[in-house]
Amino acid sequence: MAIAAQATARYVRTSAQKAGLVLALIRGKNVDQALATLRFTRKGIADDIAKVLRSAIANAQNKDGFSGDVDQLYVSAAFANQGPSAKRVRPAPMGRAFRVLKRTAHLTVQVTERPEKIVAVAATEGSAPKRARTPKKPAAPRAAGSRRKQTQAKAKE
Repeated sequence: MAIAAQATARYVRTSAQKAGLVLALIRGKNVDQALATLRFTRKGIADDIAKVLRSAIANAQNKDGFSGDVDQLYVSAAFANQGPSAKRVRPAPMGRAFRVLKRTAHLTVQVTERPEKIVAVAATEGSAPKRARTPKKPAAPRAAGSRRKQTQAKAKE
């Protein structure tokens, strides 16, 4: 049975759309590859996502039934939900005011243990013979000249 664990960072000061771009980079990767990808991603939110990923790995290690091999873990789900937006007012010309939305997001990363691959036992030599391939038929020879010349030659006959 595969162990799954997740970690969530709530009220992170970024938009869910910007965080979703970085989370899409790590979805489906092994945890080592995901951490390396986040290390070299040139987005500010990558540090917060790396922190959440490390927390999800630690949560998986503390679960009962975990095999102990962190290399078997991969990012099975990574998404950002929209959090509450703080509304602020920015002064505008002629006594007006513009509304500024300071968005937040809830980042969730889920890691799952890859199931071990079961290797089939190779068949013994005398058990089942392999089928022989039938040779391909040779292609029909093409007539020399273009189609137009062939029709003209038939018309003269």
